[in-house]
Amino acid sequence: MRRAGLYGVPRVRPWSWQAFVLGFVVVAVSAALQAVCVVLGAKLYFAAFLPSLFVLGIVAGAPAAVFAALLTVPLVWWAFIPPFFEFTPLSSASADSINLFFLLAVLLIGLADLCRASMTIISRGGLKSSGESAATNSQ
Repeated sequence: MRRAGLYGVPRVRPWSWQAFVLGFVVVAVSAALQAVCVVLGAKLYFAAFLPSLFVLGIVAGAPAAVFAALLTVPLVWWAFIPPFFEFTPLSSASADSINLFFLLAVLLIGLADLCRASMTIISRGGLKSSGESAATNSQ
């Protein structure tokens, strides 16, 4: 049986300083990618950040992904929501975009944490049965 995991991708311990630095780097790279999307005419403020949060959650754990999500909101508000490079009061559409980002971020980080836990369980040999399972019929 093959070992589950991301081959060639090192996993970082959650709550380590490396995980939070990786979160900061992921936000910076996503911001650069989002800037390219804005130059090309896209108006999806958080499009480049959501997939990176999921990957970060798998590689570095949920705390680093939450840190990156919290760092993303003021960055997008300042750099990508018009007027650019200013903190101005949010319109209702911009506030809705931020709320939707938070909802999707929570769901993606939770899914990434479940994937990370599943990979850990599988790499250790799977779940061990402790006697009789509730799913087996003893008749």
